[in-house]
Amino acid sequence: MSQPLIPPQQMAEPLLDVQEMQLWLEKVVSWGQADRPDKQKDTCLHLIRLRGFLQQLLTHIDNTSSTTETMKRLPFLGQFLGRLCWNPYVTADDTSRRLLFQCLWGLYSEHPINGVERKANQWIQKVLCQLATEDDTAAQTLLKHIGVPPTQYHRKVIRKTVALVQETIGKSCSLLGDINQRCSCDSILATSEACVSLVMCAEAAPLIGALLQRPVTCPRAVLSEDFLVALSSAYSSHCLSLEEQAVVSLWYHSLSSLEETVLSLLESVLTNTRSTLQSLEQQVAQSLLPKACAQHCSIFLVVNDIFRSILKQLERNEVVRSLIQTFTSHFLRELTLLQPQMSVALKAFFPQSPQNLLVPLLTRPSEMPQESWRHHLNWLSGSLQRLSEEEEEGDNSSTGVHYKVFEAWFLLVQCAHWVQAAVQLLVTAGSKDCGPLLRLLTFYYHPTNRGHHRALQLVRAKEAWDHLHNFFLVLSCPPPVDRLQSLVALLSPQPQQTSLAPLLILDLLVNFAVFSQLSLSGSTEILQTVVDRSGLVSEAVCVLNSLEFRLNEGGSLSSNANRVHLRIKAFQNTLTRMHAVQSPAESQAHTCPL
Repeated sequence: MSQPLIPPQQMAEPLLDVQEMQLWLEKVVSWGQADRPDKQKDTCLHLIRLRGFLQQLLTHIDNTSSTTETMKRLPFLGQFLGRLCWNPYVTADDTSRRLLFQCLWGLYSEHPINGVERKANQWIQKVLCQLATEDDTAAQTLLKHIGVPPTQYHRKVIRKTVALVQETIGKSCSLLGDINQRCSCDSILATSEACVSLVMCAEAAPLIGALLQRPVTCPRAVLSEDFLVALSSAYSSHCLSLEEQAVVSLWYHSLSSLEETVLSLLESVLTNTRSTLQSLEQQVAQSLLPKACAQHCSIFLVVNDIFRSILKQLERNEVVRSLIQTFTSHFLRELTLLQPQMSVALKAFFPQSPQNLLVPLLTRPSEMPQESWRHHLNWLSGSLQRLSEEEEEGDNSSTGVHYKVFEAWFLLVQCAHWVQAAVQLLVTAGSKDCGPLLRLLTFYYHPTNRGHHRALQLVRAKEAWDHLHNFFLVLSCPPPVDRLQSLVALLSPQPQQTSLAPLLILDLLVNFAVFSQLSLSGSTEILQTVVDRSGLVSEAVCVLNSLEFRLNEGGSLSSNANRVHLRIKAFQNTLTRMHAVQSPAESQAHTCPL
């Protein structure tokens, strides 16, 4: 029954006249809903001629500047198309139904300028919805006669309609400078509006994906806000499945959807106290956010700004820091996978970061010779020290210097692989070499200078390092328990005293135990005693797990990787057994900092 379509540009002029439309309208009125055998037979006999007339009608619509002008010339057009839509013997024919849809799309006004066009839009939406659902009782009657299940029929109809519209919106922009000229992009807004009620329809997924991924090269190729809201709601409630690239495009078009996704990731990470770095890595990768950020700088800036705001509120939350570092690592990895012509300069992604620190910090330790690490870290430490000194010398009421210091610290949090490298180097550093590395570590754990205690914090960091250096590298055997009490005291800050962050000292302790040359039994005894007396067994386990994970990623300075991993496993077993015998109250009191 189907006939090949004749492309509109090949149709002959002149355009239709009112008299011909009236003749066809009389015929269509006589058919009604084709509920009698004679009407059904007459409809089928006229189908070929009807297709030709509909093709001419489509050409007329395409060549007319507006719906208002079309309706003035053909005042019975709406009645004609409407009656055809209720005739199941017309809509069951592939070609006739396709032409009907094309005519309706052509009459839909992207920006209705009067009551006629607004009313036409409402009517067209209603007709399209009727054609795409199971409410067509006349069609259902026909389907019963031919033995086709209504659900199967309507799904097939939607799939064909989707394919048709997808083909239409896939055409390149035809706007060549004349703003009054009709453009192939005019249907984008109308199509997206019509899809609002179909966002959870599986058959409409290809069309939704095509709408989202269409290049925005024309001011008329905008998507309906209602469409984006409906999509965001369906996607966030897991009622809609989209391909990866369609999800990225949704975030590009919808700021609210992007923000909701980032905040959902944050909430999930912060509320899961048993999260590990492995699970965090998996969560971040599966979120698609790193890939989206690499493809669209604007998306990265939004995500980065959310992380910046959260970090200001929770600057000592190690879970937030781990999330930011993990996200940045995945983002940089995705950035390297892009084709050169698609990549954007790094400074465009980090416009607020100190530019002299950007490349040095974003460069991973594995990307340079290990013998260069110390010099690189000393330079980073010196640069951060100069920023800190400017903050101390500046006017406290001025936010400019504070802003620079925070942005430098934020970048260091994003690139915390250099902090881990500094901790490892501190194990083998001499007393004269440890200053810059300790300064970098202190800055990471104590970015702000509240109460001007940074100098005192550095003194206490050096005191902790001296103890550890003496216990693990100078003495040939573990010191008596009472000598370890000085380290325990540093790990147990007292109220109203300026003290170091316990995790700073714990990080040093764990790295000394793992990388020093002291025997395994001696290192185990020191580690076990200190974390037990300070009540930080759970935290020590997490630091060990994090260290192991990062070493597996290739961030170790040690030339004896096998020995290092064996020591980590031994410490993990010892501390895990200690953690297991703690009372439930103690276990709940200490959450894992990743």
